[in-house]
Amino acid sequence: MEQAGLPFPNIDPVIFSIGPFAVRWYALAYIAGLMLGWRYCVHLCRRAPRFMDPSSLDDLLVYATLGVVLGGRLGYVLFYNLPYYLENPAQILMVWQGGMAFHGGMLGTLVGLFLFARRRGINPLLVGDIVAAAAPIGLFFGRIANFINGELYGRATDVPWSMVFPNGGPMPRHPSQLYEAALEGLLLFTVVVLLIARTDIRRYPGAIGGLFFAGYGIARFTVEFFREPDAQLGFLFAGATMGQLLSIPMILVGSAVMIWALRRPSLSDNA
Repeated sequence: MEQAGLPFPNIDPVIFSIGPFAVRWYALAYIAGLMLGWRYCVHLCRRAPRFMDPSSLDDLLVYATLGVVLGGRLGYVLFYNLPYYLENPAQILMVWQGGMAFHGGMLGTLVGLFLFARRRGINPLLVGDIVAAAAPIGLFFGRIANFINGELYGRATDVPWSMVFPNGGPMPRHPSQLYEAALEGLLLFTVVVLLIARTDIRRYPGAIGGLFFAGYGIARFTVEFFREPDAQLGFLFAGATMGQLLSIPMILVGSAVMIWALRRPSLSDNA
């Protein structure tokens, strides 16, 4: 295949370093996603404080951060590269080198949100809805960081916007990280924002969370057709990738939760 398309913007993954200490775009993306997501959660709670006290969100940020980081790393280790990490257990702690799985981060966040809601005596579905509304912000920044790192690139293609990634061989490839940033991040966030602004979906606990689960699952399943499968896994059952297999339950569960929530009595909101 003839090399074509756009030049890859070869950005140094390290923003700056002082001795052994290095600040990376990957870490900055997580920080930006968490902080901006937290501010958006505060904004939503201030608009409807009867649902949740905005002052409680400081603790929620801690629980969510631990869930994202610990769950994301353990999910990657277990779902994507367990044999390697069994042979090199010290590498599990080296998060700054990359290797985070969204599905693991999601499970870790759910555990953190449940513990937070139980401690505060808040309906876990309300907490989940608030976080789900902000989650696409973090996904957007995370995928941009993947693009800067030149990782999780797409399959070989000849589309005009293809790129030759530094670690992807000589073939031009889909910039699948940008596809994910657009679908999982911008599009999903826009849909949630519009529904919150123009409908009463927030009065049905669990509806936004279910929408996010299903929406992310659909976006991820779709982009996996353009994304290069992980080298250590390749194609799995019926030619599906691990990302697709993990997304199918999200689509089913998310859709079921959303339908169930919308059929239940709504909450009143005098705010």
